[in-house]
Amino acid sequence: AKTASLSGGNAQKLLLGRVFYHDSDVLVIAHPTRGGDVGAIEYLHKEILNMAKRGKAILLVSADLDEIRQLSDRIVVLYEGSLVYETPALSTTEKELGMYMAGAFNKDESKVVGL
Repeated sequence: AKTASLSGGNAQKLLLGRVFYHDSDVLVIAHPTRGGDVGAIEYLHKEILNMAKRGKAILLVSADLDEIRQLSDRIVVLYEGSLVYETPALSTTEKELGMYMAGAFNKDESKVVGL
């Protein structure tokens, strides 16, 4: 009841605090920093990296390609329900990821068209 009056950003912080408190071994985190302020974003990034260092399995879903590249070991791109690209996070570019996300790849070879 009291949480209903929280802003979206504060409700998000409360939810993430609950996740951190329960210390789960597997986490699915979707758009963790959407709408957050700079301080909150830095804190969340640090906590996500700390959880990974402690051996937690984390599935991060985000539209922020910088965030994905900074926080991930591996990146997987799904397009129309199919896995079309998988790579170590630091071995790809935002442009390449964006092309796979937009479906600009040869379906037979799974290679980006025009790169």
